[in-house]
Amino acid sequence: TKIPFKLNKNQAVLTFEDEEVAQRLIKMGKHTVNLDSKMADVRVKPFTLEMGIKFELHVTISGKKINVSEIPELSIPDDWMRDKLELNFYKSEHGGGEVENVKYDKRSRTAVITFLRPEAARSSVRHTKYPFFVNGRCHMVSVSASTEERLEKLQIYSGISKKTILLKGIQETEDDEESVQDMIEIHFQKPSNGGGEIENIKYVSKGVTWAYFEE
Repeated sequence: TKIPFKLNKNQAVLTFEDEEVAQRLIKMGKHTVNLDSKMADVRVKPFTLEMGIKFELHVTISGKKINVSEIPELSIPDDWMRDKLELNFYKSEHGGGEVENVKYDKRSRTAVITFLRPEAARSSVRHTKYPFFVNGRCHMVSVSASTEERLEKLQIYSGISKKTILLKGIQETEDDEESVQDMIEIHFQKPSNGGGEIENIKYVSKGVTWAYFEE
């Protein structure tokens, strides 16, 4: 997952292409930045990430089950609807096969159909729409493969970004936010100021914004 960071008023976050540049600037500590109308003393701080989550998501596609949705609302008992679904998906001309079980939910107008043979499920999901014949009418229902999802190797972590710095104490000016950001970028790109190539920059003059980081 992406790692959120809360960037407060009059702060800026800069990510450099080379982590050595970021570490050098942190060691220097304070910097005087030319903001056109005045010189501003800013503090450079290490960038501590907030909590991040890392995991593996495993998705297993069922060989025998399919999901059916958009089943029409009919004024018939639930067991009749189950029988009609079983009969409809048993017909081989529509790509079905012998049905082992039908779970029908009237409220959500969905069903899970389990076939005896995997090839019946595979043939049924070749098309997302499937004809459902009932009471002499043909309704189109949606069909999809049935899947099971599980999380593995869940890890919670935090750390310090080696390529990113946090600027604090940027004084308010009459210039707009984008202009101030450009001036900060110019200062920290110059090797004479201990800087280098900037990969990403964000300055906030009012309110709060969220920056998101990837591992």
